[in-house]
Amino acid sequence: MEGKILAIDDNTDILFALKLLLKPYCETIVTDNKPENIPALLAKESFDLILLDMNFTRDANSGEEGFYWLERILEIDPSVVVVFITAYSDIDNTVRAIKSGATDFVQKPWVNEKLVATVNAGVMLRKSRLEVDTLKVKQKALHEIIDEPFHDFIGNSAEMKKVFANIAKVAATDASVLILGENGTGKELVARALHRSSLRRDENFVSIDLGALTESLFESELFGHERGAFTDAKSQRVGRFELAHKGSIFLDEIGNLSFAQQAKLLTVLERREVTKVGANKAASIDIRLICATNMPLVEMVAEEKFREDLLYRINTVEIHLPALRDRGEDAILLAKHFLKIYTKKYAKTVKDLSASAQKLLLSYHWPGNVRELQHAIERAIIMTDSTMLQPEDFIFSQKTKRTDEVALESYNLDEVEKSIIQKVMKKYAGNVSQAAKELGLTRTSLYRRMEKHGL
Repeated sequence: MEGKILAIDDNTDILFALKLLLKPYCETIVTDNKPENIPALLAKESFDLILLDMNFTRDANSGEEGFYWLERILEIDPSVVVVFITAYSDIDNTVRAIKSGATDFVQKPWVNEKLVATVNAGVMLRKSRLEVDTLKVKQKALHEIIDEPFHDFIGNSAEMKKVFANIAKVAATDASVLILGENGTGKELVARALHRSSLRRDENFVSIDLGALTESLFESELFGHERGAFTDAKSQRVGRFELAHKGSIFLDEIGNLSFAQQAKLLTVLERREVTKVGANKAASIDIRLICATNMPLVEMVAEEKFREDLLYRINTVEIHLPALRDRGEDAILLAKHFLKIYTKKYAKTVKDLSASAQKLLLSYHWPGNVRELQHAIERAIIMTDSTMLQPEDFIFSQKTKRTDEVALESYNLDEVEKSIIQKVMKKYAGNVSQAAKELGLTRTSLYRRMEKHGL
């Protein structure tokens, strides 16, 4: 005995018969002979199934009133199960009823056993719909929790403003995106930002590090496998592409794929379907493709290490992520952001970075980019006993020299001057006024030196 039933019919004898028949088979049955009371009834209680007469007094046999109230019911509760009951049934109305959202159609006079079975099936269907709705809510909440750390995508530099602008332009499209940048610059942050701003935001975002896949695991991980497809395949596995169906898939370190793996991936992207290992039938996929690498794919194509046709498939749009050393004051902005996170995590009272610590962070080359900065701040907060981070709280690797230090190994003054001008112009995205100010020159003097070096 489960399920709450609402029966609507302008014939009170019909309602009495329905109540008498269904009462032993359901938790609650409510009847009403006025369809205009439906909104109030649904506002007061949630029903699993509604038995709705198709023809009321004002409209004896066309069924239009029934279709009107069906539409109103589904507007109020899209998951409720509606079963039409009518003495005037025909094929056209039956087809229209199903297309309009009704679950079933019962003709008067009904067969008791059949009506009870129809109601029981309808209640079970409502239960399944509610379970699916609950799973969708849980899945959305889980996605938000997983994605939360990736919202920390910040920067005020001209270089990062270009990145944000490109994300805004391409996110709403289904164009394939290739993200280029050094390790630790935040390529997955870009990928997730693209997904969050896309029309697929409510579907799955699936990320996979291709550099971590062995040749033997490649097909199984990406395309899935059937039970018994190989020795260790004790159960069926859904591949990452199928998991990403209707959503986005992020293929990180795509430059690490072997030629054989590239060919298999290209086939999937061209056909838009995957075949599990050990299966005979292909499954269609609808995905938004986002890839990333720190490798020079164009050069690899020239060296015949990467397929040119695959490169065309994955880089409809390219987004270049700048290295942290090229983002100017962003290093301080990020450092203070991570400081807030880790002081809270480790219950420390560190309030800020000293001026000398900030100067140190701006002078360091950051070979590991934002990831290295994050770890440096975390380590400094754990180890410090002060309320202000100082230069001595940071320990950097001595193996990597700064680019300007490397340039100074050449003592040719013209080469040094040219290198410094190039670096400062890049830092300020070609803004001559800002670059001249940093170099301690007038705009005219800087223009003269740029002309001298052919810049």
